[in-house]
Amino acid sequence: MKKMFLLNFSFMGAGYSMSSISASRSGSPDHPPDQAKTGLGDLPESCISYILAYLDPPEICKLAQVNRVFRSASSADFVWQSKLPSNYKCLLEKSLALDEHNSNSIPKKDLYSRLCRPNLFDNGTKEVWLDKSCGSHPPQVCVSISSKALRITGIDDRRYWNNIPTEESRFNRVAYLKQIWWLEALGELEFEFPPGSYSLYFRLQLGKTCSGRFGRRVCSTDQVHGWDNKPVRFHLSTSDGQRGLSEYYLHGRCSWVHYHVGDFVSHSPKPMKIKFSMIQIDCTHTKGGLCLDSVLICPTKLREKLMKCSL
Repeated sequence: MKKMFLLNFSFMGAGYSMSSISASRSGSPDHPPDQAKTGLGDLPESCISYILAYLDPPEICKLAQVNRVFRSASSADFVWQSKLPSNYKCLLEKSLALDEHNSNSIPKKDLYSRLCRPNLFDNGTKEVWLDKSCGSHPPQVCVSISSKALRITGIDDRRYWNNIPTEESRFNRVAYLKQIWWLEALGELEFEFPPGSYSLYFRLQLGKTCSGRFGRRVCSTDQVHGWDNKPVRFHLSTSDGQRGLSEYYLHGRCSWVHYHVGDFVSHSPKPMKIKFSMIQIDCTHTKGGLCLDSVLICPTKLREKLMKCSL
């Protein structure tokens, strides 16, 4: 309610529009400059900054276009301080190699902008970015973990696995399973998550895709087999005792699917170790034709959006 009041005040409280702001400066035929009414353009910059601090980043950027005073007010450090996650200094050091001394010299608005872009770390096998779509306060982060960072049984044996290039992965490469009896992919991450609820997913696809003529997407399912005999078991556990377990028969040929493993809650901005796995062990039959792209950890409220965005 307070936020809505502030936004209404910004545009309608005194019955002014953007044109009336400039009119207050230059006057009009009916109101010479010396008789012009006071408008939003006459507000002190500090007051405007205080109002903007209660708004979401897209709203701040829109109001920054009103005039020079609003643009300057929108760049105040305290406006963007609340938009940064509680662990932003850790994120800067991990992904941008910026220590506290260097980060203090950069405007908070620029830090926010940098963190909203995907930033690689751990030798390019992981990526972190600030989520903007949830409108969360405090803000939350997303982390993607490449298949290269996982311990996959038989990954170095080309009879079973290949690493293939693709533009459909944020890491430009996926692990492709040709055929195997023992499927096991294990991973772990130690990370400082801002307080909030998070979900973990494996991003998988049945079938191998490549670019055909004229850039058209081509998908081959010749090697897809064995996934309807037994479900794949997914598991996660955290260093503070939280656990998640799920089972799925893999589906959706030639479509990327996010398989939900489970949820966990970060109660404080302290390092948390997360272990996760994907296992299907049945030596009575083989399975193959699977692309393993990555593991995604993101705010739980993004689940519905992820389901819609699966290719």
